[in-house]
Amino acid sequence: MTLTVQFYTMLSMIAMGSFFGASLDTYQRFLKRGSRKRMLVFFNDILFWVIHGLITFYVLFLVNYGELRFYLILCLLCGFSAYQALMKNVYNKILERVISFCKSAAVVIQKLFLAIIYRPIKGIILALFTLVMFLAKVLFTLVKFIWSVLLWVLKVVTYPLLLIGRWIYSLLPKSFKKQIEKTRNFLAGLLKTTKKHFIKVKNLILKK
Repeated sequence: MTLTVQFYTMLSMIAMGSFFGASLDTYQRFLKRGSRKRMLVFFNDILFWVIHGLITFYVLFLVNYGELRFYLILCLLCGFSAYQALMKNVYNKILERVISFCKSAAVVIQKLFLAIIYRPIKGIILALFTLVMFLAKVLFTLVKFIWSVLLWVLKVVTYPLLLIGRWIYSLLPKSFKKQIEKTRNFLAGLLKTTKKHFIKVKNLILKK
């Protein structure tokens, strides 16, 4: 490697050490080890180290085609130490402010969503539902009224026919009247028996 490449490599490794320190603080801030299961923390730690190892190797590959030297490890440690001594407190303060800003922004976005999208849509849906229920009630009342009118008209129209039928029935011979009564009683009994059998079958099916 030329001196220029070595210099750039050292600077990049020092920067990666600082980046690793900042990433570690960010990772610790969001992980919250005390409230996590040990197995989950273990897998998260492995994933963290693997990802940062790959990132470091990728940066090294871009700078000097992946040629690893011992002093590069020292550069990583120097960058990490520099971050711990000079930038840790500042970074953590900035991180907390960014987190607070993101939380506040999320609350504002949530309130805007509720005020602009959710509540108007909810109000429209409730209004449409109320309108549909009102129209259904009006329609049901109208149908009920028309049905009542039709029944009344039917009674008025059929009343003379009923009187004529009663008059004709009164003129029939007694033997014929008795036959009609027997037929009517037979049909009524048959209907009653059929109803009982239907109820028994229904109860058996429901028990199964």
